[in-house]
Amino acid sequence: RDLAARLTRWNIERQPGTRTTKPTYTVGTGGGPGMMQAANEGAYKAGGKSCGFGISLPFEDRLNPYCTPELSFEYHYFFTRKFWMAYKVMGLVVAPGGLGTCDELFEILTLKQTGKIKTKLPIILLGKKFWQDCINWQAFVDYGMISQSDYDSLHFADTADEAFEILKGGLENIEN
Repeated sequence: RDLAARLTRWNIERQPGTRTTKPTYTVGTGGGPGMMQAANEGAYKAGGKSCGFGISLPFEDRLNPYCTPELSFEYHYFFTRKFWMAYKVMGLVVAPGGLGTCDELFEILTLKQTGKIKTKLPIILLGKKFWQDCINWQAFVDYGMISQSDYDSLHFADTADEAFEILKGGLENIEN
């Protein structure tokens, strides 16, 4: 919630007039409950809009109430959802999650590694201990499956403040 609110406020503050050349950024989530709802809520309470990329699942009824309706969609197939989530991504923040979360993270990492996403978008994994306990990132490098630069492009953060600084720096780097 705090990170999405900070990003939204930063985006609004850098757009004081209508004739700006700076890109605008919108928070986007999977539109579900928990951390996704918190991010949509943070953007909403900061006065911004947010996208919800929902998926039809038996245990999730609909998009959370903080998704901006005109920017939100519900998909039947995961591959369609992942395509649209990846299409305009400029930064990725991933909270601890299960197989679906890992699937989406690895999709973006693969697209970056293979040059399908050319932008040097920041990828931030929230909860350093969780991600380093669950995935032995260095083993991918040691076994030659990814390069050291692939691993070095990941950022780990434990707080909204840390994540915001990495995200903001990454976005400003893309702009320059």
